[in-house]
Amino acid sequence: MSTFRTSRELPFPTAAVFGAIRDPQRLARWWGPAGFTNSFQTFEFVPGGRWVFTMHGPDGTNYPNESEFVEIVPEALVRIRHVSPPEFVLSIGLQARGDDRTLVNWEQAFTDAQVAERVRHIVEPSNEQNLDRLTAELSAA
Repeated sequence: MSTFRTSRELPFPTAAVFGAIRDPQRLARWWGPAGFTNSFQTFEFVPGGRWVFTMHGPDGTNYPNESEFVEIVPEALVRIRHVSPPEFVLSIGLQARGDDRTLVNWEQAFTDAQVAERVRHIVEPSNEQNLDRLTAELSAA
């Protein structure tokens, strides 16, 4: 298994960060790399719930996605299993840093190490862009 990790301390409380993940309208605005938009078909934010959506690339390419929410601990952890290729598990951990800051730990574990190496050049910058977009979404609220 190959895992990509990034973390960032955000100037927002954990309740606000978790809210931007659990609210499908807000999540659709920030999910994915820079320039992407999203259309959600199914969003069942409960353990075992399905999340079916299409990411729309800046060049007009559509990327269908299907995931399952594996574990949800309010204001602490969201674990998602991406069931459409490439398969991976994404864990988004939230740790309070005082009353108004949150450390976001973003960990993406691919089941196939060869696939992970093939997409590394996309995944690493895209994960940083996800956190940039999350920060922008929280700043706009």
